[in-house]
Amino acid sequence: MTKPLAVTARLTADRDFLSTPIDDRIFGSFVEHLGRCVYTGIYEPGHPQADEQGFRQDVIDLVKELGVTTIRYPGGNFVSGYRWEDGVGRQRPHRLDTAWHSTETNEFGLHEMTHWLEKLGGNELMEAINLGTRSIEDALRLLEYSNVANGTALSEERRKNGAPKPFNIRMWCLGNEMDGPWQLGHKTAYEYARLAAMTAAGMRQIDPDLELVVCGSSSHSMPTFGTWEQTVLKETFEDINFISCHAYYQPEDGDLESFLASGADMDSFIKHVASIIDATAAQLKSEHSVFISFDEWNVWYQGAEPSHSPEGIDNWPIAPHLLEDTYSALDAVVFGDLLITLLKNADRVHAASLAQLVNVIAPIMTEPQGPAWRQTTFFPFALTAQLAKGGTVFEPKQASMQHHTQKYGMVDTVNAVAVQREDGSLAVFAVNRSLHDAANFVIKLPEGNFTEASASTLYEDDIFATNTKEHQNRVALHTNNTIVLENDVVVVELPPTSWSAITINTQKGMH
Repeated sequence: MTKPLAVTARLTADRDFLSTPIDDRIFGSFVEHLGRCVYTGIYEPGHPQADEQGFRQDVIDLVKELGVTTIRYPGGNFVSGYRWEDGVGRQRPHRLDTAWHSTETNEFGLHEMTHWLEKLGGNELMEAINLGTRSIEDALRLLEYSNVANGTALSEERRKNGAPKPFNIRMWCLGNEMDGPWQLGHKTAYEYARLAAMTAAGMRQIDPDLELVVCGSSSHSMPTFGTWEQTVLKETFEDINFISCHAYYQPEDGDLESFLASGADMDSFIKHVASIIDATAAQLKSEHSVFISFDEWNVWYQGAEPSHSPEGIDNWPIAPHLLEDTYSALDAVVFGDLLITLLKNADRVHAASLAQLVNVIAPIMTEPQGPAWRQTTFFPFALTAQLAKGGTVFEPKQASMQHHTQKYGMVDTVNAVAVQREDGSLAVFAVNRSLHDAANFVIKLPEGNFTEASASTLYEDDIFATNTKEHQNRVALHTNNTIVLENDVVVVELPPTSWSAITINTQKGMH
């Protein structure tokens, strides 16, 4: 007789409780001038697979496979000392990048980014503005250069620099992590709020239909969290569309159980910020909608050696190896759980950026003059983007056994979300947060002619297994043959420390 599984969980998908269309911007990513994200990452003239513009075709192919939509650029901490003018035109001065103690050559700038996005198929640019060391005037100059068709000094300069048509950038970040003492030009909440409010108002005088993102807290644990959001939103509410959240997770003191439950913190973070948005709207008696842009999120081992910046007055390297974490199967499971959490909060999160895209805490790694390969985190992102884009999230109706974690208390052992796809089929994403026990996961389907169910699972006996240049396919998705569909119920076994994507097709939705 088969031994019953130690963990049980149940998810109900009911079409009477279809909740929120998924904004495809949730599947955004982030390219910062940091380490090797740009240079020898997406851009490496002379590489065997580089095109005539210096873009690595192997990286373009992997980014397309990953399925990212928006690209946040050029920072990040980098933007708070960046002069956008250095990255356009023929004269490209070398500058010190104090954020990452590196030298920026400015060989790659705004025009190169727009060309690269065209190679991807027209992905949306989410441009960040320097509000650390620069002013409202600089933001307005960049907007004029980018979006005005012709007839002004800056629009004509763009045309002279090889872009006859405007870039038409719709989404703009008003600074980056201005609550952080590490940020060049760090400000108090009120100082930043007034600058952001004036910048937003000025930008709308040029283009009233822009979508603007103000800086929220750099993490849920910031000492100013909450009061920062209240102050910034009160000053900027009517002129902005998003407030940002940033969050990175890693194991602390070997506490893997809490690490596996990182999505519980992200969920709480989102709900706290959403409540502040609602309270501000009520206080201001405003009918205006402000959403969350979770425009930095990932697993990041911040104290590890790869995250240590260069040091010394005479040591400012170009594109050094920085923040090049090698991700394990365990990290990919946590990563997948964070994606599930973003989808479950799709009513409030209308944009998100995986930080970052290539080499720097990234799903894609490259070797200079060598290969590119997929990290473990590549797989949950790519499959979720493939299955969930254009879909609608079901209101969460889940019952799971729980277990205790040191950091977050009691948490659901299985975390899951169901999505109705455009063709009527369903996609369910589920993570088993237990380190040791498999889970019996039951999905109660809505009424419909469901004919086929399949599951792909990321699971390894060695949760610390990684993909490297020498062993690029050590960790991958596996077909989960335990899945059974019968009488509008799906049952599947979720291995311990695993992430799964489950598809349930109707006759109409089968291909």
